[in-house]
Amino acid sequence: MKLDVIKLDGAKAGTVDLGDEIFGLEPRTDILYRVVRWQRNKAQAGTHKVKTRSETSYSTKKIYRQKGTGGARHGDRNAPIFRKGGVYKGPTPRSHAHDLPKKFRALGLKHALSAKAKAGELVVLDSIEMAVPKTAELAKSVRNLGWKRVLIIDGAQVNENFAMAARNIEGVDVLPSMGANVYDILRRDTLVLTRAGVEALEARLK
Repeated sequence: MKLDVIKLDGAKAGTVDLGDEIFGLEPRTDILYRVVRWQRNKAQAGTHKVKTRSETSYSTKKIYRQKGTGGARHGDRNAPIFRKGGVYKGPTPRSHAHDLPKKFRALGLKHALSAKAKAGELVVLDSIEMAVPKTAELAKSVRNLGWKRVLIIDGAQVNENFAMAARNIEGVDVLPSMGANVYDILRRDTLVLTRAGVEALEARLK
């Protein structure tokens, strides 16, 4: 498929051929869901923790005699039945990550790129090179292009001046091509790829 290439000022800069095997697939929700779920589970800290009855700070002495009180039998006050006692089978630190084949993750990225292309939310920029890091200048360009929540993916390395100019603009995120992922692509309204970004992604996914 062919797509127009623009510059940051909105002027046209030719066209680019996008491979149908990466940008022309019919997006499948089930594949995207599984990859996003894998990403979010892997990112989850898993640091939730409660104290068990062996970790609470009450005495371990039996609180009253076994028989003759008219009440239920109890040991110490660390039991889960008491206020501030230990928690029974509560959460403990663990990893929430699970395995997902590398080929399936690559397929998910292809479907995410295809979903943006099909929805008309894919833009190709000629370049994001900036001589000086001017946030006001970049913000004006972003506003004129109508981008509100946008992810910009460059080649192997992002231009340092552009990254500095973009980091204080709300709704604008910049990633190198190796940082491209399904979750970040889907959660933005617009996906912007540079020519270098397109080449890097095609080389990565072919």
